[in-house]
Amino acid sequence: MSAPVQPARLLALCRKEAMQIVRDPSSILIAFVLPMVLLFIFGYGINLDANKVRIGVVLEDNGAGARRFADALAGSPYLEVRAGHDRAEMRARLAAGEVRGMVVIPADFSAKVVQGQGAAAAQLLTDGAEPNTANFLASYLQGAWQVWQAQRAQDRGQPPPAQPQLEPRYWFNPDTVSRNYLVPGSISVIMTIIGALLTSLVVAREWERGTMEALLSTPVTRAELLLSKILPYYLLGMAAMLVCVLAATLLMGVPLRGSWWLLFIVSSLFLGSALGLGLLLSTVTRNQFVAAQGALTAAFLPATMLSGFVFEINSMPPPVQAATYLVPARYFVSALQTLFQAGDIWPVLLLNTGWLLLSAGFWLGLTALKFRRRLDG
Repeated sequence: MSAPVQPARLLALCRKEAMQIVRDPSSILIAFVLPMVLLFIFGYGINLDANKVRIGVVLEDNGAGARRFADALAGSPYLEVRAGHDRAEMRARLAAGEVRGMVVIPADFSAKVVQGQGAAAAQLLTDGAEPNTANFLASYLQGAWQVWQAQRAQDRGQPPPAQPQLEPRYWFNPDTVSRNYLVPGSISVIMTIIGALLTSLVVAREWERGTMEALLSTPVTRAELLLSKILPYYLLGMAAMLVCVLAATLLMGVPLRGSWWLLFIVSSLFLGSALGLGLLLSTVTRNQFVAAQGALTAAFLPATMLSGFVFEINSMPPPVQAATYLVPARYFVSALQTLFQAGDIWPVLLLNTGWLLLSAGFWLGLTALKFRRRLDG
Protein backbone atom coordinates (compact mmCIF):
# COMPACT_ATOMS: atom_id res chain seq x y z
CA MET A 1 0.00 0.00 0.00
CA SER A 2 1.16 3.51 -0.79
CA ALA A 3 1.99 5.82 2.08
CA PRO A 4 -0.61 8.47 2.96
CA VAL A 5 -0.19 11.99 1.67
CA GLN A 6 1.49 14.27 4.21
CA PRO A 7 -0.06 17.79 3.94
CA ALA A 8 3.09 19.54 5.14
CA ARG A 9 5.29 17.73 2.66
CA LEU A 10 2.79 18.33 -0.16
CA LEU A 11 2.63 22.02 0.72
CA ALA A 12 6.42 22.27 0.61
CA LEU A 13 6.52 20.61 -2.81
CA CYS A 14 3.79 22.91 -4.13
CA ARG A 15 5.70 25.89 -2.78
CA LYS A 16 8.84 24.70 -4.60
CA GLU A 17 6.85 24.31 -7.83
CA ALA A 18 5.28 27.75 -7.41
CA MET A 19 8.71 29.32 -6.98
CA GLN A 20 9.87 27.63 -10.16
CA ILE A 21 6.84 29.03 -11.99
CA VAL A 22 7.52 32.55 -10.75
CA ARG A 23 11.21 32.36 -11.66
CA ASP A 24 10.54 30.87 -15.11
CA PRO A 25 9.47 33.60 -17.59
CA SER A 26 8.22 31.02 -20.08
CA SER A 27 5.51 29.84 -17.68
CA ILE A 28 4.19 33.38 -17.25
CA LEU A 29 4.30 33.97 -20.99
CA ILE A 30 2.43 30.74 -21.72
CA ALA A 31 -0.15 31.32 -18.97
CA PHE A 32 -0.99 35.00 -19.50
CA VAL A 33 0.67 36.61 -22.54
CA LEU A 34 0.00 33.83 -25.06
CA PRO A 35 -3.72 33.54 -24.15
CA MET A 36 -4.29 37.26 -24.62
CA VAL A 37 -2.51 37.25 -27.98
CA LEU A 38 -4.52 34.28 -29.22
CA LEU A 39 -7.77 35.67 -27.83
CA PHE A 40 -7.34 38.97 -29.68
CA ILE A 41 -6.38 37.13 -32.87
CA PHE A 42 -9.51 34.99 -32.72
CA GLY A 43 -11.70 37.85 -31.51
CA TYR A 44 -10.57 40.59 -33.90
CA GLY A 45 -8.40 38.94 -36.55
CA ILE A 46 -10.90 36.24 -37.57
CA ASN A 47 -14.29 37.46 -38.72
CA LEU A 48 -16.90 35.30 -40.44
CA ASP A 49 -19.29 38.21 -40.98
CA ALA A 50 -19.58 39.37 -44.59
CA ASN A 51 -21.08 42.78 -43.82
CA LYS A 52 -19.67 44.60 -46.85
CA VAL A 53 -18.99 42.63 -50.03
CA ARG A 54 -17.34 44.17 -53.08
CA ILE A 55 -19.33 43.49 -56.24
CA GLY A 56 -18.88 44.61 -59.82
CA VAL A 57 -21.74 45.79 -62.04
CA VAL A 58 -21.60 45.65 -65.83
CA LEU A 59 -24.35 47.86 -67.23
CA GLU A 60 -24.95 46.79 -70.85
CA ASP A 61 -28.30 48.62 -70.94
CA ASN A 62 -28.60 52.39 -70.47
CA GLY A 63 -32.37 52.32 -70.06
CA ALA A 64 -34.20 53.70 -67.03
CA GLY A 65 -35.04 50.28 -65.63
CA ALA A 66 -31.45 49.09 -65.78
CA ARG A 67 -30.11 52.26 -64.18
CA ARG A 68 -32.66 52.08 -61.36
CA PHE A 69 -31.73 48.50 -60.62
CA ALA A 70 -28.05 49.45 -60.56
CA ASP A 71 -28.89 52.28 -58.15
CA ALA A 72 -30.75 49.81 -55.95
CA LEU A 73 -27.63 47.66 -55.77
CA ALA A 74 -25.49 50.68 -54.91
CA GLY A 75 -27.93 51.60 -52.14
CA SER A 76 -27.65 48.23 -50.39
CA PRO A 77 -25.80 48.53 -47.06
CA TYR A 78 -24.24 45.12 -47.66
CA LEU A 79 -22.75 45.74 -51.10
CA GLU A 80 -19.83 47.88 -52.25
CA VAL A 81 -20.49 48.40 -55.96
CA ARG A 82 -17.68 48.82 -58.49
CA ALA A 83 -18.74 49.78 -62.03
CA GLY A 84 -17.21 48.06 -65.06
CA HIS A 85 -17.24 48.77 -68.78
CA ASP A 86 -17.63 45.24 -70.11
CA ARG A 87 -17.70 41.61 -69.03
CA ALA A 88 -14.07 40.92 -69.91
CA GLU A 89 -12.81 43.72 -67.69
CA MET A 90 -14.97 42.62 -64.75
CA ARG A 91 -14.02 38.96 -65.18
CA ALA A 92 -10.37 40.01 -64.91
CA ARG A 93 -11.09 41.95 -61.72
CA LEU A 94 -12.98 38.95 -60.35
CA ALA A 95 -10.04 36.66 -61.11
CA ALA A 96 -7.66 39.14 -59.45
CA GLY A 97 -9.77 39.16 -56.26
CA GLU A 98 -10.69 42.85 -56.55
CA VAL A 99 -14.40 41.94 -56.44
CA ARG A 100 -16.18 38.88 -55.03
CA GLY A 101 -18.85 38.77 -57.70
CA MET A 102 -20.22 40.53 -60.76
CA VAL A 103 -23.73 41.41 -61.89
CA VAL A 104 -24.38 41.67 -65.62
CA ILE A 105 -27.45 43.68 -66.62
CA PRO A 106 -28.12 42.63 -70.24
CA ALA A 107 -28.99 44.96 -73.12
CA ASP A 108 -32.68 43.98 -73.24
CA PHE A 109 -33.26 44.37 -69.50
CA SER A 110 -35.14 47.71 -69.61
CA ALA A 111 -37.24 46.67 -72.60
CA LYS A 112 -38.44 43.54 -70.84
CA VAL A 113 -39.16 45.52 -67.68
CA VAL A 114 -41.32 48.00 -69.61
CA GLN A 115 -43.14 45.17 -71.36
CA GLY A 116 -43.82 43.56 -68.00
CA GLN A 117 -42.31 40.28 -69.01
CA GLY A 118 -41.25 37.98 -66.24
CA ALA A 119 -38.15 37.04 -68.22
CA ALA A 120 -36.34 40.25 -67.24
CA ALA A 121 -33.30 39.05 -65.33
CA ALA A 122 -29.73 39.91 -64.46
CA GLN A 123 -26.84 37.47 -64.26
CA LEU A 124 -24.77 36.99 -61.09
CA LEU A 125 -21.28 35.47 -61.20
CA THR A 126 -19.61 34.84 -57.84
CA ASP A 127 -16.20 33.71 -56.67
CA GLY A 128 -16.85 30.09 -55.71
CA ALA A 129 -13.39 29.77 -54.14
CA GLU A 130 -15.00 31.23 -51.00
CA PRO A 131 -18.35 29.43 -50.74
CA ASN A 132 -19.56 31.34 -47.68
CA THR A 133 -19.00 34.72 -49.31
CA ALA A 134 -20.62 33.46 -52.51
CA ASN A 135 -23.73 32.38 -50.59
CA PHE A 136 -23.86 35.68 -48.73
CA LEU A 137 -23.57 37.58 -51.98
CA ALA A 138 -26.37 35.59 -53.63
CA SER A 139 -28.64 36.27 -50.64
CA TYR A 140 -27.82 39.98 -50.62
CA LEU A 141 -28.47 40.30 -54.33
CA GLN A 142 -31.78 38.46 -54.00
CA GLY A 143 -32.78 40.90 -51.28
CA ALA A 144 -31.79 43.89 -53.41
CA TRP A 145 -33.79 42.44 -56.32
CA GLN A 146 -36.94 42.13 -54.19
CA VAL A 147 -36.52 45.65 -52.81
CA TRP A 148 -36.15 47.01 -56.32
CA GLN A 149 -39.29 45.20 -57.51
CA ALA A 150 -41.31 46.53 -54.56
CA GLN A 151 -40.06 50.08 -55.14
CA ARG A 152 -40.85 49.87 -58.84
CA ALA A 153 -44.40 48.69 -58.13
CA GLN A 154 -44.88 51.50 -55.63
CA ASP A 155 -43.69 54.12 -58.16
CA ARG A 156 -46.27 52.82 -60.64
CA GLY A 157 -49.05 52.89 -58.08
CA GLN A 158 -49.36 49.12 -58.04
CA PRO A 159 -49.32 46.74 -55.10
CA PRO A 160 -45.98 45.05 -54.53
CA PRO A 161 -45.61 41.62 -56.09
CA ALA A 162 -46.84 38.81 -53.90
CA GLN A 163 -43.84 37.06 -52.32
CA PRO A 164 -43.41 34.83 -49.29
CA GLN A 165 -42.67 36.93 -46.23
CA LEU A 166 -39.87 35.70 -43.99
CA GLU A 167 -39.45 37.24 -40.54
CA PRO A 168 -36.17 35.91 -39.15
CA ARG A 169 -35.40 35.81 -35.43
CA TYR A 170 -31.94 34.90 -34.22
CA TRP A 171 -31.92 33.22 -30.85
CA PHE A 172 -28.90 33.36 -28.52
CA ASN A 173 -27.01 35.72 -30.87
CA PRO A 174 -29.54 38.37 -32.01
CA ASP A 175 -26.91 40.56 -33.71
CA THR A 176 -25.44 37.53 -35.58
CA VAL A 177 -21.92 38.62 -34.58
CA SER A 178 -19.42 35.87 -35.29
CA ARG A 179 -17.20 37.06 -32.41
CA ASN A 180 -19.82 35.86 -29.92
CA TYR A 181 -19.39 32.39 -31.42
CA LEU A 182 -15.65 32.41 -32.06
CA VAL A 183 -14.39 33.77 -28.74
CA PRO A 184 -15.89 31.04 -26.48
CA GLY A 185 -14.54 28.39 -28.83
CA SER A 186 -11.14 30.04 -28.94
CA ILE A 187 -10.98 29.98 -25.13
CA SER A 188 -11.17 26.19 -25.27
CA VAL A 189 -8.24 26.08 -27.68
CA ILE A 190 -6.28 28.49 -25.49
CA MET A 191 -6.92 26.45 -22.35
CA THR A 192 -5.84 23.32 -24.21
CA ILE A 193 -2.52 24.96 -25.04
CA ILE A 194 -2.03 26.26 -21.50
CA GLY A 195 -2.88 23.03 -19.72
CA ALA A 196 -1.05 20.60 -21.99
CA LEU A 197 1.97 22.77 -22.78
CA LEU A 198 2.70 23.89 -19.23
CA THR A 199 2.59 20.45 -17.64
CA SER A 200 4.36 18.81 -20.59
CA LEU A 201 7.51 20.56 -19.39
CA VAL A 202 7.48 20.07 -15.62
CA VAL A 203 8.57 16.44 -15.19
CA ALA A 204 10.84 16.48 -18.23
CA ARG A 205 12.51 19.60 -16.84
CA GLU A 206 13.23 17.81 -13.57
CA TRP A 207 14.90 14.94 -15.42
CA GLU A 208 16.93 17.21 -17.70
CA ARG A 209 18.19 19.37 -14.82
CA GLY A 210 19.00 16.39 -12.63
CA THR A 211 16.70 17.45 -9.80
CA MET A 212 14.42 14.42 -10.13
CA GLU A 213 17.10 12.17 -8.63
CA ALA A 214 17.25 14.42 -5.59
CA LEU A 215 13.46 14.25 -5.20
CA LEU A 216 13.42 10.47 -5.52
CA SER A 217 16.03 10.17 -2.77
CA THR A 218 13.62 11.80 -0.30
CA PRO A 219 10.62 10.18 1.45
CA VAL A 220 8.27 11.95 -1.00
CA THR A 221 5.55 9.57 -2.17
CA ARG A 222 4.37 9.16 -5.73
CA ALA A 223 0.99 10.75 -4.92
CA GLU A 224 2.63 13.78 -3.32
CA LEU A 225 4.99 14.23 -6.24
CA LEU A 226 2.16 13.92 -8.75
CA LEU A 227 -0.16 16.30 -6.88
CA SER A 228 2.63 18.87 -6.52
CA LYS A 229 2.96 18.90 -10.30
CA ILE A 230 -0.80 19.29 -10.87
CA LEU A 231 -2.14 21.68 -8.21
CA PRO A 232 0.08 24.76 -8.94
CA TYR A 233 -0.58 24.51 -12.67
CA TYR A 234 -4.28 24.00 -12.06
CA LEU A 235 -4.36 27.31 -10.17
CA LEU A 236 -2.30 28.94 -12.90
CA GLY A 237 -4.67 27.60 -15.56
CA MET A 238 -7.75 28.81 -13.69
CA ALA A 239 -6.17 32.25 -13.34
CA ALA A 240 -5.56 32.29 -17.10
CA MET A 241 -9.16 31.19 -17.65
CA LEU A 242 -10.39 34.08 -15.53
CA VAL A 243 -8.26 36.53 -17.51
CA CYS A 244 -9.68 35.17 -20.79
CA VAL A 245 -13.28 35.41 -19.62
CA LEU A 246 -12.83 38.95 -18.29
CA ALA A 247 -11.15 40.03 -21.55
CA ALA A 248 -13.93 38.43 -23.60
CA THR A 249 -16.77 40.03 -21.63
CA LEU A 250 -15.30 43.42 -20.70
CA LEU A 251 -13.07 44.23 -23.68
CA MET A 252 -14.77 42.38 -26.54
CA GLY A 253 -18.37 42.68 -25.38
CA VAL A 254 -19.13 38.95 -25.60
CA PRO A 255 -22.13 38.23 -23.33
CA LEU A 256 -21.86 35.63 -20.57
CA ARG A 257 -25.41 34.49 -19.86
CA GLY A 258 -24.59 31.39 -17.81
CA SER A 259 -23.55 30.91 -14.21
CA TRP A 260 -20.01 31.54 -13.04
CA TRP A 261 -20.02 28.45 -10.86
CA LEU A 262 -20.94 26.25 -13.82
CA LEU A 263 -18.19 27.89 -15.82
CA PHE A 264 -15.81 27.09 -12.96
CA ILE A 265 -16.86 23.42 -12.90
CA VAL A 266 -16.56 22.76 -16.63
CA SER A 267 -13.25 24.66 -16.79
CA SER A 268 -11.84 22.65 -13.89
CA LEU A 269 -12.82 19.35 -15.49
CA PHE A 270 -11.37 20.34 -18.83
CA LEU A 271 -8.16 21.50 -17.19
CA GLY A 272 -7.95 18.08 -15.57
CA SER A 273 -7.89 16.49 -19.02
CA ALA A 274 -5.37 18.96 -20.42
CA LEU A 275 -3.08 18.80 -17.39
CA GLY A 276 -3.25 15.01 -17.34
CA LEU A 277 -2.34 14.75 -21.02
CA GLY A 278 0.59 17.15 -20.70
CA LEU A 279 1.90 15.46 -17.56
CA LEU A 280 1.62 12.05 -19.20
CA LEU A 281 3.71 13.21 -22.16
CA SER A 282 6.27 14.77 -19.83
CA THR A 283 6.47 11.58 -17.75
CA VAL A 284 6.84 9.25 -20.73
CA THR A 285 9.27 11.29 -22.87
CA ARG A 286 11.48 12.91 -20.15
CA ASN A 287 12.49 15.48 -22.77
CA GLN A 288 11.10 19.01 -22.82
CA PHE A 289 11.31 19.50 -26.58
CA VAL A 290 9.70 16.17 -27.42
CA ALA A 291 7.03 16.65 -24.77
CA ALA A 292 6.16 20.15 -26.01
CA GLN A 293 5.91 18.97 -29.60
CA GLY A 294 3.75 16.06 -28.52
CA ALA A 295 1.48 18.38 -26.54
CA LEU A 296 0.94 20.66 -29.52
CA THR A 297 0.21 17.70 -31.79
CA ALA A 298 -1.98 15.70 -29.43
CA ALA A 299 -3.86 18.60 -27.83
CA PHE A 300 -3.81 21.74 -29.95
CA LEU A 301 -4.54 20.27 -33.38
CA PRO A 302 -7.53 18.10 -32.30
CA ALA A 303 -8.91 20.99 -30.25
CA THR A 304 -8.81 23.23 -33.32
CA MET A 305 -9.84 20.80 -36.04
CA LEU A 306 -12.15 18.28 -34.35
CA SER A 307 -13.94 20.23 -31.62
CA GLY A 308 -16.58 21.92 -33.75
CA PHE A 309 -15.05 25.30 -32.98
CA VAL A 310 -14.20 26.08 -36.62
CA PHE A 311 -15.54 23.17 -38.66
CA GLU A 312 -19.05 21.76 -38.32
CA ILE A 313 -18.84 18.22 -36.97
CA ASN A 314 -22.00 17.05 -38.77
CA SER A 315 -20.36 17.92 -42.10
CA MET A 316 -17.37 15.64 -41.46
CA PRO A 317 -17.13 12.05 -42.74
CA PRO A 318 -18.61 9.46 -40.32
CA PRO A 319 -15.21 8.05 -39.22
CA VAL A 320 -13.97 11.54 -38.38
CA GLN A 321 -17.21 12.31 -36.53
CA ALA A 322 -16.66 9.19 -34.44
CA ALA A 323 -13.11 10.34 -33.64
CA THR A 324 -14.37 13.68 -32.33
CA TYR A 325 -16.01 11.92 -29.37
CA LEU A 326 -12.50 11.24 -28.04
CA VAL A 327 -11.54 14.94 -28.07
CA PRO A 328 -12.27 16.66 -24.71
CA ALA A 329 -12.31 20.06 -26.42
CA ARG A 330 -15.50 19.04 -28.25
CA TYR A 331 -17.44 19.02 -24.98
CA PHE A 332 -15.70 22.10 -23.61
CA VAL A 333 -16.50 24.09 -26.76
CA SER A 334 -20.16 23.08 -26.56
CA ALA A 335 -20.34 23.94 -22.85
CA LEU A 336 -18.64 27.33 -23.28
CA GLN A 337 -20.76 28.38 -26.24
CA THR A 338 -23.88 27.36 -24.32
CA LEU A 339 -22.85 29.29 -21.19
CA PHE A 340 -21.82 32.39 -23.12
CA GLN A 341 -24.67 32.61 -25.64
CA ALA A 342 -27.62 30.70 -24.20
CA GLY A 343 -27.16 30.40 -20.43
CA ASP A 344 -27.69 27.47 -18.09
CA ILE A 345 -29.18 24.94 -20.51
CA TRP A 346 -29.05 21.89 -18.26
CA PRO A 347 -29.48 19.04 -20.81
CA VAL A 348 -26.51 20.33 -22.81
CA LEU A 349 -24.35 21.19 -19.81
CA LEU A 350 -24.97 17.95 -17.94
CA LEU A 351 -24.06 15.84 -20.97
CA ASN A 352 -20.86 17.77 -21.65
CA THR A 353 -19.91 17.86 -17.97
CA GLY A 354 -20.29 14.08 -17.75
CA TRP A 355 -17.99 13.50 -20.71
CA LEU A 356 -15.44 16.00 -19.34
CA LEU A 357 -15.48 14.18 -15.99
CA LEU A 358 -14.77 10.85 -17.71
CA SER A 359 -12.02 12.42 -19.80
CA ALA A 360 -10.33 14.05 -16.80
CA GLY A 361 -10.48 10.79 -14.85
CA PHE A 362 -9.00 8.85 -17.77
CA TRP A 363 -6.01 11.13 -18.42
CA LEU A 364 -5.19 11.75 -14.76
CA GLY A 365 -5.57 8.04 -13.98
CA LEU A 366 -3.35 7.03 -16.88
CA THR A 367 -0.74 9.56 -15.75
CA ALA A 368 -0.82 8.11 -12.22
CA LEU A 369 -0.25 4.62 -13.63
CA LYS A 370 2.73 5.76 -15.72
CA PHE A 371 4.27 7.92 -12.98
CA ARG A 372 6.94 5.85 -11.20
CA ARG A 373 9.50 6.66 -8.50
CA ARG A 374 12.24 4.89 -10.44
CA LEU A 375 15.25 6.15 -12.31
CA ASP A 376 14.82 3.63 -15.10
CA GLY A 377 11.22 4.71 -15.81
